[in-house]
Amino acid sequence: MKRTALFVFVAVCALSALSLAEDKSKPSATMSPPGEFGKTTTQSPSTTTHTPNTTTHAPNTTTHAPNTTTHAPNTTTHAPNTTTSKPTTTPKPPITPSPTPTAPTKMTVGNYTLKNKAGICLMAKMALQIRLATSKPNGTFIVQPNKTSATGNCDERKANLTLTFPEGHITFMFNKSTEDNMGYVNALYFNISYPLSAGGNGRYTAKNESVHLFAAKIGNSYSCKNESLFMGNGLYLDVTQSQMQAFNLTKSGEFGRPDKCAADQPDYRVAIAVGVVLLVLILIVVVVYLVGRRRRTDGYQSL
Repeated sequence: MKRTALFVFVAVCALSALSLAEDKSKPSATMSPPGEFGKTTTQSPSTTTHTPNTTTHAPNTTTHAPNTTTHAPNTTTHAPNTTTSKPTTTPKPPITPSPTPTAPTKMTVGNYTLKNKAGICLMAKMALQIRLATSKPNGTFIVQPNKTSATGNCDERKANLTLTFPEGHITFMFNKSTEDNMGYVNALYFNISYPLSAGGNGRYTAKNESVHLFAAKIGNSYSCKNESLFMGNGLYLDVTQSQMQAFNLTKSGEFGRPDKCAADQPDYRVAIAVGVVLLVLILIVVVVYLVGRRRRTDGYQSL
């Protein structure tokens, strides 16, 4: 019983203490002083508040920057080997323009001689040109003596003369006929590289064999002012102011008596024809005169 009474007493004391504590925590009532009628005075409650201590310690924001030093990557690149072998191509031959004929130049007389052990065995003096005669525009090639050399040989019955120049050569073959007592050219060749026609290849070869050209008696020379020799395929060899001798030259190196070509020999046929006509006219006049005189004589009678 005593324990129970004691327990109740302690509980009561505790409750009283709690009640007192709550009363102290409530604000005390305030009385307004008396004032005029109709005026109401209100006192705002104390709004004083104690700001809690907001001082905060900032966290330690010191940060160590990461090591940003970066090593640039090695960008050195080796260029790929671009050396490529070109395919082997056969070089094309240069395009040669079609040759065109050139205007003829002045023909010049050249002097050519050959010698053997006995001395001068062949002499030739002439101007030469090669000509092409076709329906197309044509040109001529003239041999220039200052650019021409003479070579060949001669013996008792045969001789040959070759004239060589930058564009080609011309060869004369001489023969001696003891039966006819004549010397002459029995073969003729030439080979040149020169544009004689428009669009041609510029190379021309010709030969004329078994001929009887530039004939003269043994010991005499052949002479002609102008002649043209047909070589075939429209090609001609023009020989101007020529005089040549291949056999029995004098020791002094002079030409023998000239045997002129037919074109240079005087033509007496016209003179003979004119003489015959004049003679006939004279005879007719004489006959008419005699007949007329005889008639007149018969008309008179003798006394």
